[in-house]
Amino acid sequence: MNEQHGTLYVQTNDGVLNEVVAFRRAPDGRLERRGAVATGGRGSGKPHLASQGSIALRNGWMLVANVGSDDVSVFARDDETLTLVERVASGGSEPTSVAVHDTFAYVLNAGGEPNVTGFELGEDGRLVRLPDGTAALPAGSDPAQVAFSPDGRTLVVTDRASDSIHAYALERGRVVGAATHPSSGATPYGFDFRPDGTLVVTEAAGAQIGKASASSYALESPARLRALAGPVGNTRSEVCWAVVSRDGRYVFVTNFGDGTISTYAIADDGKIELRDAVAATTVDGQPGLRDEALSRDGRFLYALHADSRRVYGWEVGDDGSLSPIGSVDGLPATAAGIAAS
Repeated sequence: MNEQHGTLYVQTNDGVLNEVVAFRRAPDGRLERRGAVATGGRGSGKPHLASQGSIALRNGWMLVANVGSDDVSVFARDDETLTLVERVASGGSEPTSVAVHDTFAYVLNAGGEPNVTGFELGEDGRLVRLPDGTAALPAGSDPAQVAFSPDGRTLVVTDRASDSIHAYALERGRVVGAATHPSSGATPYGFDFRPDGTLVVTEAAGAQIGKASASSYALESPARLRALAGPVGNTRSEVCWAVVSRDGRYVFVTNFGDGTISTYAIADDGKIELRDAVAATTVDGQPGLRDEALSRDGRFLYALHADSRRVYGWEVGDDGSLSPIGSVDGLPATAAGIAAS
């Protein structure tokens, strides 16, 4: 087997000088800190940025949302270096999540009057705002994440305030229609797609102890979702983030409230069932477990525990099991958002 290396990126979310910390991944999945690069922008400066996906990777580019300076940083990246290309106004205030598909990017602006704003990513890494590329979210929204469907024809945003999922139909990257769907469970948060378009959404249940859950949906056509299963409880608290395994058979969700990871199995028809309420543990019983990411090859899962200022790692078995491979420290308590190559 050829040895595979990769990189894990974490943004510090510092309120004065936001940075991206890079960790080199060894063939066994263990991480070694390589250094930090300034985004040129500012984070919130507060622990627990309430979003998933504040860093997005696409081919040789990385986009980072700077929530404190209302802009997005674009980096050119390779296995050894990050080079800041530019910063671009996000199209709103408090950008907390960013998504990229092919040459298009959308930023979720969560402050003020929440919206999603679209850009085109040029070959030189420059972001050009799409004409009429801003779609407002309903008044009073508390959005958590934005992401493209695998085919790039739908943009999805979870809304914790209204227990709903907003979906936008896209043509050539432009919004051409929108629909709002009720969430199967309370407080929809992070989510991920299976390659066939099956959507799995976590539900924090208003932070009620032991009431966290997840639900799955079929994407039947652009912006049209159909509930498949859920809410399926996991007996844990404040589940917030989700990532689907590369083979599409499992989804791993992080439970902020007690530092654990739960695993759900995804059936061929897209329905989910709880496989293991505690598939992995970081700091047992301690809150703070946040964003997570899979390595590009799907062999390793990483999760950020902000309160302990560490990134934890696991090897992903063929059966979806998680075997710990250690952790790295040296991060600030404000750290928020990770991505892996």
